[in-house]
Amino acid sequence: MHVSATKDTCAVASLCVYGVPEVFDQDEDGLVEVLDPNPSGELHDAVRHAARGCPTRSIHIRDVPA
Repeated sequence: MHVSATKDTCAVASLCVYGVPEVFDQDEDGLVEVLDPNPSGELHDAVRHAARGCPTRSIHIRDVPA
C-alpha cells in the first residue's frame, strides 16, 4: 500500500489523524500530512477506513505488490 494526500483539497476535518495517527498528521495550517506513505499491513484496514471517511476524498491509496 502506498498512501498520499492532496493538501489543496483537505478540509481540515482531522478524521484521518484521529483514526490513524501512525500514518497521518497535520501541518501548521491543519492540513493533512502523510507520516508513513507505506504503512505496515496491520494498518491497511484503518488507512482504507480513513480514506473512505475523508469528506473531500483527499487521501489516496495505491495498492502495490508485496
